[in-house]
Amino acid sequence: MALPQLNTATKYELKMPSTGETIEYRPYLVKEEKILMIAMESQDQKQIIRATRDVIQSCTFDKINIMNYPMFDLEYVFLKLRTKSVGETSKLKFACEKCQTPNDYNINLDELEPIGKTVENTIPLTDTIGVTMKYPTVKDMNDSTSEAEIDLIFDILVSSIESIYDAENVYPASENTKAELNQFIENLNQKQFNKLQEWFEAMPKLKKTVEFTCTKSDCGHENSFDIEGIQSFFG
Repeated sequence: MALPQLNTATKYELKMPSTGETIEYRPYLVKEEKILMIAMESQDQKQIIRATRDVIQSCTFDKINIMNYPMFDLEYVFLKLRTKSVGETSKLKFACEKCQTPNDYNINLDELEPIGKTVENTIPLTDTIGVTMKYPTVKDMNDSTSEAEIDLIFDILVSSIESIYDAENVYPASENTKAELNQFIENLNQKQFNKLQEWFEAMPKLKKTVEFTCTKSDCGHENSFDIEGIQSFFG
């Protein structure tokens, strides 16, 4: 005899931070939560992105391809899924900066929004040469095979270049090889390279300032530090 089927058709709406478009979503199910938990436990960034991507695709009824959106969109959508699926609060532990005693800290996930400032995407490098940037997508982040941090930064910067221009022409990045774009970046001086890094660092991201007083009786240190990235918000 077939078992009864539960109604999982509850729908909610959210606005994508990067585009403002409204999408529908449903809470994730136990089978999907299991996939997420296994990925989170692995501490493997690519496995976490893949699991999160697959769950988002299912929970948004395959209406969007999250791989084509910026990383902060994926993080935001996942947080909204989590609040409707498990609850708004995530209980974390943070070590006191002074005595290293673990302290409990509750975060209201529903209050988190991507933090960033509006930054001009066109960046002049000289009087006649500059670049136009775009937010790197989830696919760009996931496709990087670099292990070293500096190589990862280069990969992300290269994938973020939309076009390069001079006084006479615009050169779309899509019409150049990765090697050519890498060479362009490697030939920048430090001041020019810093302009690209500053643009990237200003990109919206899920970020929160954590403040708490250490609970250890003989410590009482006032802690304050920033956490960011989707793994930081779950115990």
